[in-house]
Amino acid sequence: MGLYSRRVFPRLTRWVMSQSILKEQRTRALADAHGEVLEVGFGPGLNLPFYPSAVDRLTGIDVNAAMLELVAEAAVPFPFRCEVLNGEQLPFREASFDCAVSTWTLCSIRDVRPALGEIRRVLRPGGLFLFVEHGLCPEPPVQRWQHWLTPLQRRIGGGCHLNRDIAELIETSGFEICRLERFYLKKTPRFLGYTYRGMARPSPSREVNRD
Repeated sequence: MGLYSRRVFPRLTRWVMSQSILKEQRTRALADAHGEVLEVGFGPGLNLPFYPSAVDRLTGIDVNAAMLELVAEAAVPFPFRCEVLNGEQLPFREASFDCAVSTWTLCSIRDVRPALGEIRRVLRPGGLFLFVEHGLCPEPPVQRWQHWLTPLQRRIGGGCHLNRDIAELIETSGFEICRLERFYLKKTPRFLGYTYRGMARPSPSREVNRD
């Protein structure tokens, strides 16, 4: 892990993702969190103030140890812990969590389908996967910019892809989407701000795409 990944990128991420325009998205995305919760891509812990009181315990994981070093103490009514872990290989037993959460994380996981498979594995039957992500938009002119800029974005954004179809990835990784909203985030360039916010449940009958 280079100097940029260890020192610059975590602080840049904390600043960018602390913008007030994202607070509403966090509140809405996390409203149904409850019980034992796993947050994939915990980063500097920016979601902590937005979790409801129905949460009993939170486990946050992030592949970048420098991100977790920036987690500040938070006055939350539940215990939480942070671990440096790769989302593609979770050490937790099957059916360990009531909810899993991903906020602006699926864009940057290298092997996103295996990671989604792991999330599905550790969720209890009927558990919830709550997400808010940016990704591929429906407009071809904007899509062209997303495809063109993604190689650069991956270099400066910690592996972030602008052109992932989040809904398709979730649905083909063994989930049934129960609720989904798609929209452009206000005051954000369209190639960066097309947003997927929703809820999914593991679907035992759904065929999983491993490619």
